[in-house]
Amino acid sequence: MREVTFLKQNAEKWKRFEGLISDKFVKPNPNELTDLFVELTDDLSYAQTYYPESKSTKYLNTLAARVHQSIYKNKKEDSSRLVTFWTREIPLVIRSAHKEILISFIIFLLSVFVGALSMNKDDRYVRSILGDGYVNMTEENIKNKDPFGVYKQEEGYEMFVRIAYNNVRVGITFFLSGLFFGLGPIYLIFKNGIMLGVFHYLFYKHGLLGQSLAVIWIHGTIEMSTMIVAGGTGFVLAKSFLMPQTFSRITSFINGAKASMKIMISLIPLIVFAAVLESWVTRFTDMPFFLNMLIVFGSLAFILWYYVAYPILLERRISNSRGQL
Repeated sequence: MREVTFLKQNAEKWKRFEGLISDKFVKPNPNELTDLFVELTDDLSYAQTYYPESKSTKYLNTLAARVHQSIYKNKKEDSSRLVTFWTREIPLVIRSAHKEILISFIIFLLSVFVGALSMNKDDRYVRSILGDGYVNMTEENIKNKDPFGVYKQEEGYEMFVRIAYNNVRVGITFFLSGLFFGLGPIYLIFKNGIMLGVFHYLFYKHGLLGQSLAVIWIHGTIEMSTMIVAGGTGFVLAKSFLMPQTFSRITSFINGAKASMKIMISLIPLIVFAAVLESWVTRFTDMPFFLNMLIVFGSLAFILWYYVAYPILLERRISNSRGQL
């Protein structure tokens, strides 16, 4: 929506709100003020996402602060701001980055295919990607009828700390790689996708592809999803510098960095949860198949909901509510 349209649809409502809290002789109803604050929060979140440097955004920020003060005067702030951050602000930022996340996903799929195809053409390719040590260990585990024994070799807590730290570091690296004009995310996504394709083809050669998919994707569903989204944040950062549009380059870059950081914040709990699954759940390689699938598809459903469907639905709901005013 263009900013001019946004202003026309909401200007009268904002003036009415401003008059409500400015009248010294009329004390607004607390419930009315609460509803007012929710509406203003929606408008402010939308404006911060699509018109971050606009005077409209600054005005809404000031107005929302005044309403907030009227509601919570002499009271401690509750968790409402935290709730709206996760249920409105971050999803709207994710929605604005959907194209970049889609690009990251496409590159990832392509690289997985390239990895598997390369492995099919040359068996030695796996060693150049995963290393002799890992390949030898995996083939030894397969011979011992424990193909995923690598997940049982380390104590759970130590494994969790190592994996969580490494995956958070990798996610931040994906984000910062956007500083290299978009080439950084492309390289990192392609590299990790190739590793995944080669990894699964190694098990395919030994007739264990189905088992590898069932076991690895217990934690891999969330882990790979966060990597793809993190790659998208790198593209957002690069785009903000390379294509500033109507903003100055530095202003556009700052806005892009803020948006990317918010998305990265949303990924941290998921990265930690994936580390929990890998450290304490994936090691149970004899888990019933239906339980494996419950975890895999449950994880996938959450990712698709929060990072794809919900941001779209939220944007439509806000746009529809504005159109009815």
